[in-house]
Amino acid sequence: MSWWWAGAVGAAKKKLEEDEAPQKHESVALIIGVTGLVGNSLAEILPLSDTPGGPWKVYGVARRPRPSWSDDYPINYIQCDVLNRDDTQAKLSTLTDITHVFYATWTNRPTEAENCEANGRMLQNVLDAVIPNCPNLKHICMQTGRKHYVGPFEAFGKLETQLETPYTEDMPRLNYINFYYTLEDILCKEVEKKEGLTWSVHRPGTIFGFSPHSMMNLVGTLCAYAAICKHEGKVLRFPGCKEAWDGYSDCSDADLIAEHQIWAAVDPHAKNEAFNVNNGDVYKWKHLWKVLAEQFGVECGEHEEGQTITFEGLMKDKGGVWDEMVRENGLTPTKLEDVGLWWFADVILGNKCFLDTMNKSKEHGFLGFRNSKKSFISWIEKVKANKIVP
Repeated sequence: MSWWWAGAVGAAKKKLEEDEAPQKHESVALIIGVTGLVGNSLAEILPLSDTPGGPWKVYGVARRPRPSWSDDYPINYIQCDVLNRDDTQAKLSTLTDITHVFYATWTNRPTEAENCEANGRMLQNVLDAVIPNCPNLKHICMQTGRKHYVGPFEAFGKLETQLETPYTEDMPRLNYINFYYTLEDILCKEVEKKEGLTWSVHRPGTIFGFSPHSMMNLVGTLCAYAAICKHEGKVLRFPGCKEAWDGYSDCSDADLIAEHQIWAAVDPHAKNEAFNVNNGDVYKWKHLWKVLAEQFGVECGEHEEGQTITFEGLMKDKGGVWDEMVRENGLTPTKLEDVGLWWFADVILGNKCFLDTMNKSKEHGFLGFRNSKKSFISWIEKVKANKIVP
């Protein structure tokens, strides 16, 4: 049985044995965005003893200081702002043993033109520091997402030409600027400069994972919302549209995305390709909403016909309530605006659903999958276990 299939039960649930003898590292990973949803999963999975391509030595890069919830990961943590070229050169150009790069970060700017410039500069800074200085560099995995097919947030509902679902990797680019396109162009251009260096692009949909530092942490946001409803004794209302409530959605488990990237990094059949990545099943939010209510012991609401409610509207001025909850329950100190990303939840649950296909990955040899309901529950449990919510 291949690891990509066996990993379907959740590779990150395994732990390294503390008394294991030191092993010679066969591969050296550089994770850019190690505190993000997928970066966090990569940091857990790569050091495991049975991860393909290993044993792995892991460098993890993030802009902020190392968070307490990653203290036990056996990685080399590097605080670095990759938007700053001098900082990137100083801290990454000396890491001459890197064999694989996992690029899973982004920054958000007011316009897509600014996103193209800032995110393009970040990737360029990393590649300029790594490619010339790492003689054994073999592969670069880059994570983008489904906005490759639907366009950036500022273009939602404005594009004259829209692609038809399910989305496939060979579809043409939209006639609109998109920082994902910018990143792909930079990656392909820079990889050509080093003989034998390969790349892969990974396009997940909505990600279910764990990271209080992520700008698109849907599970954490829903947990914060449900916890506040529980604290105030209120019904778990559904601030979304009927299409999301009744329609089919899919998602991408962060551990599965990490496995997908590791597969592409070490399997010769996955080189120089772009791949969609999702759990391989579908769900309806009307069903996951009941799961969320059960996990927090609150009354489950329904879709409210004729009512226009949003997460941002319902959660306005709840910062004081959150601070009270943190104190009363001895939670990890956080601010509600960092945990509850209401704008993002409104985008995901306030719009019709988009689906893509995993056929290309399957045809190239990746057979990993997740049960999305179980995935949702497991990440809720992780948010609770790390004392982000009671």
